[in-house]
Amino acid sequence: MKRSMLVALAASLAVATQSSAQAPYAGLQTRPIKALSEQQIADLRAGRGMGLALPAELNGYPGPSHLLELAEPIGLTDRQRQAVRELFDAMKAETIAIGEQLIAEEAELDALFARREATGERITALTAAIGSTQARLRAAHLRYHLSTLGLLRPAQVERYAELRGYGGGGGHHHHGR
Repeated sequence: MKRSMLVALAASLAVATQSSAQAPYAGLQTRPIKALSEQQIADLRAGRGMGLALPAELNGYPGPSHLLELAEPIGLTDRQRQAVRELFDAMKAETIAIGEQLIAEEAELDALFARREATGERITALTAAIGSTQARLRAAHLRYHLSTLGLLRPAQVERYAELRGYGGGGGHHHHGR
């Protein structure tokens, strides 16, 4: 009995694995922009980081958004809080604009294929533009992490890392003041 159940389970898993391997993108064809999920579009429109600044974040360069969330336990002064808020607002303005451009470029690429107007030349030009926009977006997020570090004392950076769960993570910590 046990053997037949194991065989049935193995067969079910094999069929499920085969089905997902044959149609890994099933359902995605209904997306308005095929290359972007609804969550990705929402994140881009809101200027969220989406992990783009992980090299900074995980190496001791706090991000403005998380600094504001943790202002009390980190002990940000009113002056620091104001400076971080200004950075956060500037970051949002910059990254939302770049995110909207990326959405538009991805929509244009999708439309080229949907209209059957894609050519090698057009794809090359548009994917180069998309790549440039993605690089600008990532650089913007990284720059704001870099900017926040100079506003903090070493103990605040360490507390930030603890609160974010990075304690003892082995990152290189470059402290501001």
